Amino acid sequence: MTYASDAGDYSVFAVSCDVDGDVKEIVCTVRGTVEVGESVKLVGSFVMHPTYGGQFKADMMERITPKTVDAMERYLASGVIKGLGAKRAKMIMDEFGDGAFDVLTNKPEMLAQIKGISKKVALEIGTEFAEKTHERNTMMYLQGLGLTAGQSGKIYKRYGPQTIDTVKQNPYVLAEDIYGIGFKIADRIAARAGIPHGSPFRISAGVKHVLASGLGDGHVYLPKAALVGETAELLGLDADEIANHLLRMQMAQEIKQEKIGEDIAIYLSAFYHAEIYTARRLLELDAALVGTTDGIAKHIDDVERDSNITLARLQKAAVQEALSNGVSVITGGPGTGKTTTIRTIIRALSAAEQRIALCAPTGRAAKRMQEATGKPASTIHRLLKIFSAGGDAVDRDELPEDLMISADCVIVDESSMVDIMLMYRLLRSINAGTRLILVGDVNQLPSVGPGNVLRDIIQSGRISVVCLDEVFRQSAQSAIVMNAHRINQGTYPVLNDKESDFFFMREDDAAMTVRHVADLASRRLPKFLGVDTMRDIQVLTPQRKTLVGVENLNVVLQAALNPPAAAKAERQMGSYVFREGDKVMQIKNNYGIVWRVVDGRGNIVDEGTGAFNGDDGIIIRIDNEARFLRVRYDEIRLVDYEFSQLDELVLAYAITIHKSQGSEYDVVILPIHSGPPMLLNRNLLYTAITRAKKMVVVVGIPGTLNRMVDNVRESVRYSTLSYRMQRFFEAMMGGEDE
Repeated sequence: MTYASDAGDYSVFAVSCDVDGDVKEIVCTVRGTVEVGESVKLVGSFVMHPTYGGQFKADMMERITPKTVDAMERYLASGVIKGLGAKRAKMIMDEFGDGAFDVLTNKPEMLAQIKGISKKVALEIGTEFAEKTHERNTMMYLQGLGLTAGQSGKIYKRYGPQTIDTVKQNPYVLAEDIYGIGFKIADRIAARAGIPHGSPFRISAGVKHVLASGLGDGHVYLPKAALVGETAELLGLDADEIANHLLRMQMAQEIKQEKIGEDIAIYLSAFYHAEIYTARRLLELDAALVGTTDGIAKHIDDVERDSNITLARLQKAAVQEALSNGVSVITGGPGTGKTTTIRTIIRALSAAEQRIALCAPTGRAAKRMQEATGKPASTIHRLLKIFSAGGDAVDRDELPEDLMISADCVIVDESSMVDIMLMYRLLRSINAGTRLILVGDVNQLPSVGPGNVLRDIIQSGRISVVCLDEVFRQSAQSAIVMNAHRINQGTYPVLNDKESDFFFMREDDAAMTVRHVADLASRRLPKFLGVDTMRDIQVLTPQRKTLVGVENLNVVLQAALNPPAAAKAERQMGSYVFREGDKVMQIKNNYGIVWRVVDGRGNIVDEGTGAFNGDDGIIIRIDNEARFLRVRYDEIRLVDYEFSQLDELVLAYAITIHKSQGSEYDVVILPIHSGPPMLLNRNLLYTAITRAKKMVVVVGIPGTLNRMVDNVRESVRYSTLSYRMQRFFEAMMGGEDE
C-alpha cells in the first residue's frame, strides 16, 4: 500500500502484472480503501498524472473473495482479522488449504486442531472473520450506491449488522444520523435503491431538510408557505402533495404546526418544545422571587464602601433589579461597566451567603469572566454536564439529581450567544427559587444556533432589563470603545488618531490586503506589542470565500506562522494540511469526545466529555502510526481525534466574525474588502471591533467600511419566544391554563 486517505475516500497502491511476458509494477488509484492482501477487480483506464507519471485510474472496484491458497494466506496475514498474523495464517493454510475460508465461516472450532490455538481463541477468530466479511460485504453494497469509503465506514459504525436493512428500508435516516451525509446524498442513495420519487420517506426527509436549513440560518420555525414552496422545489413535487403530507408528520410528532398571527408556523418538534418550555420557565423563575427587595440598598452601600467604588445610577439600578427579581437582564456596550456591576452583584450575594454559579457559552468567555470576577466560571455546557446531543423535551423531574445546578444564583455572561436549545437545557437544570441573571450586549450578532434569545427576552417586556449606556472615563480613552459606540450609533469611526488603539491601513488590492494581514500577524504586531501570535492575535473576516475570506487566509497565515519543518508531523485532510503547532477550531458540537487535564508527570487530574462548535486550540501532536491528532484547548484540556474525525476541525488562524462571538483577543486584524451587503453590515462590524482588548487594525477599502456602518439591515429570524412569553404572562395573570 502506497497511500490511503484518512477519510477512506481513495487509495494508491502498486500491483505487479505480467504484460506480454514482462512483469511490471503498475501504480493504481481507486476510490475507497483497499487492505493489504485483498483481491480486487478494477475497471478503468491508464492516465498520465502531471506529477507522478503513468498510472491506472480505476473508475470501478469490485472486491473478490480470495480463491487461491496464496491469496487467502496474504489476506489472513494482512492483520485485517484480529488474532491472526503471518505465522497463524500460514499454519491455518497449511492445515486446511483452500478450505480455510469455509472452516473460518462455518466451523471455526476446528481451528483448535492447530497447536497454540485454544477453542476459545478459535471461536473468537471465527467471530472476527464473520464480522469482517459482513463488514466488507456491507461496505461494497454502500460504495455501490455511490458512497465513499469514509462515508460507508461512518454508516457501518452507526448501524453495524443492520446497515443494509436500514438503508434499504429508509436511506433518508442517514441524513439525520450521520454527520457529513445530508439530504442530497441520501436522496441519490434512495434513487439508486429504487425508493419512489413520491415516497412518504422522501417527502418527510425533504421537509426536515428545509427546516434544518432554516435552523442553520437562525430560524426556530418556518412559515408554512415558505416551507411548502422550498420543499416542493427541492423534491420536484406538487406543493399540495407537500402540504397534505405535513398533517401526517404532525400526527407522527415529527413536526408541530401552530397559527401565529396571520402565519402558520411549522417547527421541528424538539425546537417547538424547547421554545414553549423556555418561555414558560423564564416566567416561573421570575415569579418565584418577585418582591425580594429587603436590605438591597444597604447591600449596595456596603459593597461600595468595602470595595472603594461608586456605582453610576444605572449600575445601581442594575444591581437593584438583579437582586430583587427572579430573572433579570443587564445589557450594554463596551466600557459601560457591566463587569463592575457583575462584581458588585457577586459581592452582595456572597455577603448574604448565597451560592453563585458563573458561566458563559464559550471557554474563552468563561475564562475572561473568571479573571474579571476572581470567582470560578465554566462554560454552560460543562456546568450542565451535557453528554449527549439529544434535543428532545424531557420533564425536569426526569433529570438525574447531579445534573441540577446547585446554586442560589446563576449568572450567564455573553448571553447574546445563547441559542434556544442551550437556553432550554440551562433552564431545565435550574431549580425553582434560583435567581437567573443574563448579561450581554444585545447589539452583538445573535447566536450561531437558532433563535434570538436575548433580544426576544428583552422585547417581551416581561423580564426586568437595565441597559447600561454610560461609557466611563477610562474606557472612553480607548478608540476601540469610542469607535464601537460610534458604529453602533451609525457614525463613521475615527481612524488613525495619534496614540490610538484603532488603526486603518488603506489597501484597494485584495491580494495586497492578504499580504499585509500576514505581515501584521507574523511580524509587525508581535514585535510592536510583545504579544503571542497564536494566543493573542486573531484575524477576523466577514467572508469564507474570495482572497480575503477564511479559506485563503488560513492557507497564507499557516505558511507564515507555522511553516513545514522536519520536526513537525503533518496530516492531509481534504483541502487542509494539519501540522503540529497549528491553531484549529472545532466546528460541530461533539458531546461524547473525551478530554483530560494532565499534570507535569502525565497523570490525569481532571477529565470529562465534550468539544463544542467554536472551541479553538493548538495541535500539539500528530501520530501517523497510531492515526490520531491531539489538540490542547484552553491551554489545559487535551482532546485526541482519530483521523476519521478530522472533518470536525478547521484551521483557525483566520475565522469568521460569527465564530468570534464570546471571545476576546488582545489584537484583532480585520480585512475589509468588497462583498455582498448581507455579509457587510453594521452589526457584523460592531461585533468584530468589540472582540479586541488592546488593538484593532483594519486593512482594506474605506468606502466598504463606511458602507458597513450605513448598512443596518439584519437577517430576520423566525422565532416566537417573545410572543410566547407575552401570552403565558397574560395567562398567568388571568389564571388561565395556556
